Amino acid sequence: MIQSIRSGLSSVPELDDLQFDRWQKLLEERTGMYMPPQRRSFLQTSLGLRMLELGVSDYSAYYQQILHGPSGAMEWTTLVDRLTVQETRFFRDPDALGLISEHMRSLTPALADSGKPMEVWSVGCASGEEPYTLAMLAENTVGSRGIGYSVTGTDISTIVLRKARAGRYPLRAMERIPVQYHSWAIQPLSSQQIEISSALRQRCCFSQVNILNLKACPLQSQHLIVCQNVLIYFRRWRRREILDALAQRLAPGGLLVIGLGEMVDWQHPLLEPVHSSLVTAYVRKQSTSTRESVRR
Repeated sequence: MIQSIRSGLSSVPELDDLQFDRWQKLLEERTGMYMPPQRRSFLQTSLGLRMLELGVSDYSAYYQQILHGPSGAMEWTTLVDRLTVQETRFFRDPDALGLISEHMRSLTPALADSGKPMEVWSVGCASGEEPYTLAMLAENTVGSRGIGYSVTGTDISTIVLRKARAGRYPLRAMERIPVQYHSWAIQPLSSQQIEISSALRQRCCFSQVNILNLKACPLQSQHLIVCQNVLIYFRRWRRREILDALAQRLAPGGLLVIGLGEMVDWQHPLLEPVHSSLVTAYVRKQSTSTRESVRR
């Protein structure tokens, strides 16, 4: 099988400058993701594999099929899934998760007094490992004290969102989950597969969101937003736009966590940076009205 794929790819024409520029512009126009010239071979391989599957041998024909074909929208979804590197795993960034757990614990008194649930948003959630990790932390901090919480995972790919909703993962994924969560957060399905517990899955929802269109996303007043390993796909000016929009979606006192080094010189008047060499994060300032209500 692998040999036949390699043989087929050898027959795919070279992605010349004109074609690369055309596909690069389409990808950025529709998703905001920027494909730099050094990733031309990746784009050629991804396009070539999909064209082989469809029996299309010409880049222009495939381009027209996506733009004007009867199933162009569905084909575009499939291609975007191939072009988006969805490398993720449970408990991926221990330093960031330590800060997040501390933040969740700090919210406990105010949430208990208000009776409101904690709202958590995982941006670019891929196949769901990050949202379920955040749900485990939330259950361990606020949930264990009788405080409600919900975790929303968003991604542009409907294919990975289906995997996230199912909440089923290879058995080896269990190695990434700390032992203290095993008894209640996951359950074995077979000798090869595990499943996130139904209680945690009920706390998580997954929705397709194009990060270019955050205005259409209904999420507001989030206590925690995690947007790690997402901004690397975008140009710097667009990263600023995305972060500005996310800052507006934080509740006062809410925490925004991004990938280390993804945006080192960004500032926002509503936010204060968290001083850490291990995590890049920001806290939304408490408004005057919020501070007054707390004092009362």
